[in-house]
Amino acid sequence: MIDLQTHSIYSDGSFTPTELVIKARETGLQAIALTDHDTVDGIEEFLAAGRKHSQVVVPGVELSAKTSLPPNGHLHILGLFIDHESETLRESLAYLRHHRQERALKMIDKLNQIGFSITPEELQDVVGSGVAARPHIARIMLDKGYVKSLHQAFIDYLSKGAPGFVEKEKYSDQESIQLIKQAGGLAIAAHPHLLNFATFEELAEKILELKEMGLDGVEVYYPGYSRNFIAKLKKLAEESDLLISGGSDFHGTFKDHIEMGRGRGDLNVPDEVYDVLKSAVAETTNVP
Repeated sequence: MIDLQTHSIYSDGSFTPTELVIKARETGLQAIALTDHDTVDGIEEFLAAGRKHSQVVVPGVELSAKTSLPPNGHLHILGLFIDHESETLRESLAYLRHHRQERALKMIDKLNQIGFSITPEELQDVVGSGVAARPHIARIMLDKGYVKSLHQAFIDYLSKGAPGFVEKEKYSDQESIQLIKQAGGLAIAAHPHLLNFATFEELAEKILELKEMGLDGVEVYYPGYSRNFIAKLKKLAEESDLLISGGSDFHGTFKDHIEMGRGRGDLNVPDEVYDVLKSAVAETTNVP
């Protein structure tokens, strides 16, 4: 069992990179990837923890990308096996992080205008060394008693169309894919159901469009996916010569219903998924 999508305190998770590695070891995972949003700041600690605890670790990142989608559709692209020291990657991510911080401040300003009281200092206390994101604002709202759950904060105030929502800065689909590939990584379409197409045929058409831009694979295994949906995604990947990936999207207490490696309890990403991905990146970069 492996988990190729997790998040740490460096973006919107509650675990440190070291804690993620220790938990992966305790859970019995063969491999784990750290895929923080728009940052690789936790990768060095993650790799060091992997060496210390004899745990296979995969350096990664998750990017939100602009593309043509139905209303409320979202495209996220995972970069797996990236070179986290890539200067181009780091400069590009620094730009996104700057805009994430500005976005978060605009969101709390909008919330304050409708009767809440959240300060930039409170936001920074929750964010710590991470990248400001909606889960941090939701946590403040919950801690101050404004909402009864993180889910309520998102649905009522922080989701698209809600009174506190502000759109975030994104690179285009092609720019995001190429940024990952320039850093030596594999570009994987994350949780494809969030593309929000009405039919699987439309989803498949979009994935193939992204493949033409250089997309390497698709996240077939994800919490809540039915056997039928997994089978369709696997068939699409196999027929289109796309790689297969999978992960829990673990965020710790920010998504306390999601378990590392197990999702909502029934996720099981096969070990061979890691082996195939590792072989693919070795062939691409000529690194053994």
